[in-house]
Amino acid sequence: MSHIVTIKTEVRDAAAVRAACGRLGLAAPTQGTVKLFSGEATGLAVKLPDWQYPVVCDTESGQLKFDNFEGRWGEQKHLDAFLQAYAVERAKQEARRRGHSTTEQTLADGSIKLTVQVAGGAA
Repeated sequence: MSHIVTIKTEVRDAAAVRAACGRLGLAAPTQGTVKLFSGEATGLAVKLPDWQYPVVCDTESGQLKFDNFEGRWGEQKHLDAFLQAYAVERAKQEARRRGHSTTEQTLADGSIKLTVQVAGGAA
């Protein structure tokens, strides 16, 4: 049986959501109410590759809502990649806001090492 899944992830920054989509070559997210299999969700809708329904980012609550029917309607790896891209973009935005620079390195396992250069060293 299908159901909407809610993840307790803090996805609150619309600019970082847009940047994550751009980074992954996804279509720009759209604001609104979208239909999922088991109902509707309102927020920034992100269309992941080969997912039947979008992932909806509620930037007010920080929650994600989606229905991938335990992987049958969308592979978890695409959601994981989006969340990683969001986290990197959000961290880079915050570093820039504080006057720091960043460098990235993609590791062999696909994870990303983000280094923030702070005056006088790295953090």
